[in-house]
Amino acid sequence: MEPDTITFSIVITTYNRLELLKRAIATALDQTIPCQVIVVDNASTDGTQEYVKSLGERVLYHRNATNTNHSGAVNAGVEQATGTWIKLVDDDDYLAPNCIEAITQAIQQRPTAVICSCQAAQVDTNGQELSRTPITGPGQAFYIPQADIHYGMFLEVVPFGTPIQVAVRRDAFLKSGGWDLSMTGFDDIDSWIRVADYGDALFINQCLAYRTVWPGGYDQKITLQRRLDTNILIKERIYQHVSPKHQDKLPTLTTIRQYLSLHWMIVALKQKQFPIALSFSIPAIFSPKAWQLLRQAVNFRKQKTTPPIAKLVLE
Repeated sequence: MEPDTITFSIVITTYNRLELLKRAIATALDQTIPCQVIVVDNASTDGTQEYVKSLGERVLYHRNATNTNHSGAVNAGVEQATGTWIKLVDDDDYLAPNCIEAITQAIQQRPTAVICSCQAAQVDTNGQELSRTPITGPGQAFYIPQADIHYGMFLEVVPFGTPIQVAVRRDAFLKSGGWDLSMTGFDDIDSWIRVADYGDALFINQCLAYRTVWPGGYDQKITLQRRLDTNILIKERIYQHVSPKHQDKLPTLTTIRQYLSLHWMIVALKQKQFPIALSFSIPAIFSPKAWQLLRQAVNFRKQKTTPPIAKLVLE
């Protein structure tokens, strides 16, 4: 793909959160590079349809007849899109004004990329920053070759993040089959796994997006048991995509399952859910290899070291 063919469609998915949606739309329309803006409405009943239609031709409105959940809304939006790249936005999240411009500049340095992730700030309902996703790798932007992406994902040194952080090339998204409608969590990560089969990955160490943390967020409603089960499922799916060049270095899936059990055991302890923590701990606490993986993951996050598979493209 030539750099001058890069165009963006911003796909905003929504359901009965009109006041938050207004902010997401405003930041999409305020980009320093003009983009197609699409709102996919999962059959809202709060006046969303009337508001979006009042914006006229600046926003393409698509209304699902029934609520198809997050995955169904994302797929519908990408189908409607005309851009060569898709920037996904949930209605309670929003973009920095230069988000699309910065991503476009990075893609121009690596036209073989099919997925790009940036830093995001976590904010409260008043827009006050609570935290920021860590820097990943060296420089302002860097790439990872396709053959190394899944190995990096498996080792948790290639964190693409949530939809507000990620842009994907539309043709790769369609080839990958879109979002899995059967997934009730991690549906975004599941998609990144499959999209990454078709090209390189880009990371931008610049805060270009904002993710709202609030009690009404979907991720706040998922039980720890379901998080663990889905986390294990995702690891198993990544395992199937790892390039043959790395497969002899992979831990066994049994070790990975035990490592994840330890991780979520610690989360449960921090939340004082002691019976849940105990159920996660057996037999994982007796696995030296699982503890070793946990220590490596903690050290990586603390030291913010550069993955050895990273390739610098911008300073």
